[in-house]
Amino acid sequence: MDPDTVLTLAHDQAIQYPSVEIEQPFGSEYDVFKVRGKMFMMHFNLRGVPSINLKIDPLDGEVLCDAYEEITPGYHMNKKHWVTVAGAGTDDDESVGIGTGDRGGGSGNLLDSELLHDLVLESYCLVVAKLPKKDRPVDPKTFGGRDGG
Repeated sequence: MDPDTVLTLAHDQAIQYPSVEIEQPFGSEYDVFKVRGKMFMMHFNLRGVPSINLKIDPLDGEVLCDAYEEITPGYHMNKKHWVTVAGAGTDDDESVGIGTGDRGGGSGNLLDSELLHDLVLESYCLVVAKLPKKDRPVDPKTFGGRDGG
């Protein structure tokens, strides 16, 4: 999936979730997606490549970074709790350094729209789960077809 498609799909999905707002606290080149004032996704260009940061369960993050070249530890974020996702580019993009991560890159799996959907949903639900119950716009255990398990 190319980087622009990753950004478009993630954006279109995230803005449909309840109580989502988009802000630009770091300048116009950064779109920060928040639920009830807490960030769950950020769009930005990393060395010219459209990318997103997403909150992640630490164990899932390790597995995903090892398995997918497009998923690396979170750029300028806590690398235990955030990942950066950038779509696969052309061979010319290798000089940019996207997708190689600081773990040596993935095993050749390619990011698809279903995985991207799951990552955006998981990020949103992880942030919602940390909100006080009275402030949660959804039940993070069941929202989006999640089974709570």
